Amino acid sequence: MTIKDTATNDNKPQKIGVVGAGSWGTALANLLAEKGCEVDLWAYEPEVKQDILEHRENRLFLPEIKLSGNIAPTNDLESVVRSNNILLIVVPSHTMRQIATRISEFISPDTIVITASKGIEDGTYLTMMGVICESIPCLNENHIVVLSGPSFAQEVAQKVPTAISVASKNIEIATRIQHIFATDYFRIYVNDDPIGLEIGGAVKNVIAIAAGFVDGMNLGLNTRAALIARGLAEIRRLGMKMGAKPHTFAGLSGVGDLILTCTGDLSRNYTVGKQLGQGMTIAAIQEKRLTIAEGVRNTKSVYNLAKKLDIELPIINEVYRALYENSTPANAIARLMTRQLGHETSELE
Repeated sequence: MTIKDTATNDNKPQKIGVVGAGSWGTALANLLAEKGCEVDLWAYEPEVKQDILEHRENRLFLPEIKLSGNIAPTNDLESVVRSNNILLIVVPSHTMRQIATRISEFISPDTIVITASKGIEDGTYLTMMGVICESIPCLNENHIVVLSGPSFAQEVAQKVPTAISVASKNIEIATRIQHIFATDYFRIYVNDDPIGLEIGGAVKNVIAIAAGFVDGMNLGLNTRAALIARGLAEIRRLGMKMGAKPHTFAGLSGVGDLILTCTGDLSRNYTVGKQLGQGMTIAAIQEKRLTIAEGVRNTKSVYNLAKKLDIELPIINEVYRALYENSTPANAIARLMTRQLGHETSELE
């Protein structure tokens, strides 16, 4: 089948399963449903399922957004997996292995799996695509698609113009998914570097915590711009070590997602960093939050991965110290500013 044929076929209504009814999973499910897709949405929480059935709203994770009648919420994971040959997984990164292992009991080897989760698994240092491959051994790696880019769930749900990327080792499958998701407010670009998209999506959450330090301490725009630029250098350095293509980090899933997450008040990671910069402790912050920001867990994963690969990631190191070694944002900034002087671009090679 050619790319053109695939795109044409996807003008027909699709049946898609979405695993994960958090804010991002719900926003994407609603986008697809409003395009005419029949969407089975698996929710872990019984109250989320009931809320959508009774009120057409996910008041726990995506309040004040009316959801399409084409969304069928359920707590039955098996039914969602067995009933759909396209599966979108949008679960927290630390639960991916558990959920993917359950999915493996019911999935067809021909299923196309899209991951919109961002993270690196602690201990194995696998990206979400890697976790899926390991947990669902019957699945062809070429049938896995990564969806990533600068996209707050709330704004997508409100139809704010947004552009993201989808990547797969099979460009025709990526193009198929591109056409399924694209709308007049949600633009999709195809990419052939899934590991690049995943590294960009996971590590930017850690850099966003550091950006929050800067704004929490009222250090100014110069400092934040420098932090973002040097943060991108660290993302690129790690990504290339993992086999990613360098140009990916100049795109939507690299610098685009980084800028959004480091500057937007809707970013949970940035908000956690800002509160730390204002003097709160991580324990106090997490007590008040329904869910833990992905960057908090991923800081440990990325820090340990960098040690394993023997690469220098100074900003990541300082965020780790602040979260796990009782350092302070002020000490982090001081250490970063007084590091040994060096050549800028040589570190990007």
